[in-house]
Parts: sequence; C-alpha cells; structure tokens
Amino acid sequence: MIPGMEAIIPADYPELARLAWNRDSARRIAGEAALRRYERNWRHAGTAALSEKERALIASLAHRLGGGRLLTTT
Repeated sequence: MIPGMEAIIPADYPELARLAWNRDSARRIAGEAALRRYERNWRHAGTAALSEKERALIASLAHRLGGGRLLTTT
C-alpha cells in the first residue's frame, strides 16, 4: 500500500466528519487528504471533544505523513 493512501471514512471520526461538511462523510478519503483537512481546518475542530480513537488517527497521520508534526495555525 502506498503511504497515505489508506482509506479513511470521515464518518468514523466525528470531528473529521464535521470538518468534511461539504462532502459525503461516508465516502472514503486517503490519509493524506484527511491530514490536510485536519491541518487546514484545525481552528474549527473541537479538540476538547476528540475521542481517543480520533486522537490516535491524527497522531498516526502526523507521524507517517507529516514528518511527526501536525501543521496548524493555532
């Protein structure tokens, strides 16, 4: 499998689904697309409400695809 090309279903992660408001959250997206969506919209994410599962996803994406960092403006 190509890194970042794993299928992530935004509906499985509440904040990602919320950040993907303009698309079908049941439709799969690549890991790179999910990481970009988190980074671009981090200021809108309810970080206090992140589940452990979603925190683990973000950490994994940042580690594997973001050089160990989540690039946000805040």
